[in-house]
Amino acid sequence: MVAEDDAKQAELVRRYLEHEGHTVTVVEDGRAALDGVRREDPDLLVLDVMMPKADGLDVVRILRAEFREVPVLILTARSAEDDLLLGLDLGADDYMTKPFSPRELMARVRTLLRRGRRPAGPAPGGPLAAAAEDGTLAVGALRVDPARHEVSVAGTPVVCTPGEFRILAAMATEPDRVFTRQRLLAELHGFEKYISDRTVDVHILNLRKKIERVPRRPARLLTVFGVGYKLTDPARNTGHASS
Repeated sequence: MVAEDDAKQAELVRRYLEHEGHTVTVVEDGRAALDGVRREDPDLLVLDVMMPKADGLDVVRILRAEFREVPVLILTARSAEDDLLLGLDLGADDYMTKPFSPRELMARVRTLLRRGRRPAGPAPGGPLAAAAEDGTLAVGALRVDPARHEVSVAGTPVVCTPGEFRILAAMATEPDRVFTRQRLLAELHGFEKYISDRTVDVHILNLRKKIERVPRRPARLLTVFGVGYKLTDPARNTGHASS
């Protein structure tokens, strides 16, 4: 689904998507985008920000509040870093500014669609240090189920955006391993050069709000200063937390 009120831009995106074999629905405002996602459950939403009736950021906020996990690629003329971080903070999966390269747009679309279909986690035969027999990844009380795209802490379900889930699932495969920002960016998009590593920091902050008892004093999702982040079992690291 393409949500874009500029007819020429919408037609350009539609033509490139259809050229790659996708079926495309185009809507012209934020309200129609919300109704379309609820009705059609598309594989991907390419979303403009400045639209009538509801802007793109409101659309993302409402979809995530409804626990809808459709991957969202924001496509907008806004280029300030604050706009990028706000979009990601609300739950968007990727962000491109206009004018854009159609080839780069299609590369990002392919990545989001591939990530959306593929269960998060390692390839067959890869390390599964925390995996149970049913494929669930366990790090202490934290459980990540790649097949069902579910997360829980001490049995309580945790709702994650697709980007947050991919980061958490990757780290849960190797508890206590330090993941660099670039490594986590690769898990998110597969195209590290396209987006700032601040993206990872935003997802980490959001995950801490969801899986930590005290997000400002994390015990589970830790910073290793100057290197990156690691996921650990706080029961084995009592008294050792980082920010």
